[in-house]
Amino acid sequence: MTIAEPLDRVDPVELDISGMTCAACARRVERALNKLDGVDASVNYATERAVVNGLDEERIALAVQQVEKTGYGAHLHDGEDDAWSRRATEVRITSLRRRLVVAALLTIPLMDITIVFALVPGWRFPGWEWLCVLLALPIVTWAAWPFHRVTLKNLRHGTVSMDTLVSLGIAVSFGWALVTLVLGLDGPAYWLGFGSTPDGADAMYLDVAAGMTTFQLAGRYFETRSRRKAGDVLGALSRLAATRVRILRDGVEVVEPSARLRRGDTFVVLPGETIPADGDVTAGAAAVDASMMTGEPLPVEVVSGDVVTGGTISTDGRLEVRATSVGANTQLAQMAALAQRAQARKANVQTLADRVTTYFVPAVIVLALLVFVAWLLGGAPVQQAIGTGIAVLIIACPCALGLATPTALMVGIGRGASLGILVKGQDALEASGRITTVVLDKTGTLTTGRMAVQRVTALAELSEDELLRLAASLEQGSEHPIARAILARTAEHPPALPPFSDFSALPGLGASGRVAGHDVLIGNARLLAERAVQIPAGARVALDHADEQGRTAVLVARDGEVVGVIDVADEIKADAQAAIDALHEQGLETILLTGDSAAAGQRTADQLGINVVLAEVLPAQKAEVVRDLQARGKNVAMVGDGINDAVALSAADLGLAIATGTDIALKAADIILVREDLMVVPDAIALARRTLRTIRTNLGWAFGYNIAAIPLAAAGLLNPLIAAAAMSLSSMLVVHNSLRLQNFRTRRQ
Repeated sequence: MTIAEPLDRVDPVELDISGMTCAACARRVERALNKLDGVDASVNYATERAVVNGLDEERIALAVQQVEKTGYGAHLHDGEDDAWSRRATEVRITSLRRRLVVAALLTIPLMDITIVFALVPGWRFPGWEWLCVLLALPIVTWAAWPFHRVTLKNLRHGTVSMDTLVSLGIAVSFGWALVTLVLGLDGPAYWLGFGSTPDGADAMYLDVAAGMTTFQLAGRYFETRSRRKAGDVLGALSRLAATRVRILRDGVEVVEPSARLRRGDTFVVLPGETIPADGDVTAGAAAVDASMMTGEPLPVEVVSGDVVTGGTISTDGRLEVRATSVGANTQLAQMAALAQRAQARKANVQTLADRVTTYFVPAVIVLALLVFVAWLLGGAPVQQAIGTGIAVLIIACPCALGLATPTALMVGIGRGASLGILVKGQDALEASGRITTVVLDKTGTLTTGRMAVQRVTALAELSEDELLRLAASLEQGSEHPIARAILARTAEHPPALPPFSDFSALPGLGASGRVAGHDVLIGNARLLAERAVQIPAGARVALDHADEQGRTAVLVARDGEVVGVIDVADEIKADAQAAIDALHEQGLETILLTGDSAAAGQRTADQLGINVVLAEVLPAQKAEVVRDLQARGKNVAMVGDGINDAVALSAADLGLAIATGTDIALKAADIILVREDLMVVPDAIALARRTLRTIRTNLGWAFGYNIAAIPLAAAGLLNPLIAAAAMSLSSMLVVHNSLRLQNFRTRRQ
């Protein structure tokens, strides 16, 4: 067979897909799209989206038609306006909730009537069966319509799914109840182990149909809620980019849409504005907040000749920048592309129940027909043969199988929410069982993200307190993180600070002013060099020591003489050590990943007992580090909080985002950690693992129940009444096992 080559080299196209009810549906849509010449498609059931390669604009409509021919809806995804997919999800959840409420409210009285009157003939009144029919009719028609609709759609395309078995069981049990009532047939006396059912108990088939509908609607509703469409990582990334740009044309600033910026253009960035593209600074100086891109806690001082990245923010200076990368070529856009490819792998995640559906459903239908025929050929009455066939169909109906995953997810996610752990879906639970390595971002994750004074070196006969008070007096006029750290340290000492005047912020250098009649400078070595201030040997020793420890050091000069050095650094969170120890107790390897210097990273790792440090890692490289670890056979969990962590969070087998982090990081993660203490990380992994074990136990019971019960039903030892009761009992056991997750306790409880 010859595979046609794509018509054009075009970017991947994303389609929102609606109408999928299981992973089998996703595989069906994927196969349909891949039948198009030159097309390579991957359908993600969890995100309800298809990524299609090989389509140009003219063939997008053809792809949409191909999906619709398969029986599903498709719509071109718009990253700027995701209203279509959001609306589709909300409509589905609302519809299921309404149907579930109606079904439950009608099923409760129906069950009471059928159980009492069907089994106790003396309590019956004329027409009680038709009252049951009236109660059951809206349940098996309107409430169960989602199952019937999917079944009819699948039959038109020659396929079956779990919905087929549910719909068939509901229709046959309700239909047979009507037949027995209309024709006045007496049901056969099946052996129950305690005697026989009384005549006229065939109305219990209505109870079976209603109960089956309610249980299945509950399972579908909770499943749909648990896998509510995750936020669009690419949309969040795109919102970081500036929408307007000040282009410098013939010395005049012209504000235009960012899309009009071209490589080689010079644009202006004012204080507080977002840099719209990657480029080289040609004039000006500023402290650029790059924490979202690099993880650095301090603004990066940039001057003429330095490189800036789109999406970062100029905090205190005017910059003129020559654009070197614009549009899809910027680092921000490339991160979006990396996130897209990282998420595509999750299209391969399938649950055990979905994989078995392809074989389980048709096998049960065929088996029920064979049992019916076998009993007829064996000389049994038609009523008995039909009843036995229905018993097989009902006992095999996968109510427990359908509830096994969503109920455990519901309880596990609910328990996690009460503990500050938000689990997005089953992907996270599946991944948690395989995790061998935990990669932790440093800034904002293991550390507070706030600078604090670590060491004070006083020179020129000043005491440490006098040096701090001198520096803090001038820093009263600054909002810089280092200024806040110095002021916070001096706030511990009550004496009032001397007055200051003539304050001037020097972007990229530091600050200057007058304190108590003295000229004072605070800043880096470049500032002192520009002001012709000599740095003595004692200060250089202090600077070298700070560099070795991975700290940031600022020099303080008074009247042209260096009087001290103040070291500041990001503080490690108080509970970081306990969290790392807990991860080690869980048998997990820990790796520190940071954009900071090697010295800063190693200092943090040494304090916490982390053996592996990967420092000076750029945003795009973080994802590559994760993939390298995966290529070496490690299953990786990534813990982070910044935009620079978003791609790595998506690429990891399990992504955990600190809720104090950025919106993009939260949307890229599989688990969101809301609780403030770091012990939430090992707690989240422990809860996810326990929830996964519960799901596996539920599935094992559901399959085992069907395997054991089907032969009994086929042998005529169970009538539909007992089959329905056993089905309900199986579902109750699954729910009870899931509810045990409420007993999960954290390490601090």
